[in-house]
Amino acid sequence: MEMNFYVLFLTALVPMILGSIWYGPLFGKTWMSIMGFTEESLKETNMIKVLAICYVLSILISSALMPMVIHQMGTYSTLAGEPGFAEQTGDAFVYFENFVNTYGDRFRTFKHGAFHGVLYGLFLIMPILGIIAMFEKKSFKYVAINAGYWIVTLAIMSGIICKWL
Repeated sequence: MEMNFYVLFLTALVPMILGSIWYGPLFGKTWMSIMGFTEESLKETNMIKVLAICYVLSILISSALMPMVIHQMGTYSTLAGEPGFAEQTGDAFVYFENFVNTYGDRFRTFKHGAFHGVLYGLFLIMPILGIIAMFEKKSFKYVAINAGYWIVTLAIMSGIICKWL
């Protein structure tokens, strides 16, 4: 299995592109109201610094999604520590090559990856945001806007990774 780092770097742009739409024209005013922000208070933000840090963090998210949405990575990680695997020799490596040649294209569609992204958003991110919101005394709207953003974002990122990585 070869890794295409360009796809990871491209996928890392998705949160920022979608965020500019989600927290802009779609839900920007509501989100700003919930957070207590004003247009003036947001102008004080160093957007270059924010976007640079967000991009690096988004690369980490893309990297974490890869083994979660590409099922073949499970077989790879199971066999990677076997004798000779790293040197591309031995029974485990031969097995893995045969496995990838036979099953390497299974579940490698945008739709399948997006499905995983939605599941991660619903069953991992939304509960985390909900727990944080409970302690921060934030509203249901806060959770809905932020969880919705991450569900859609992870669906797109996971779809791209699953199909083109």
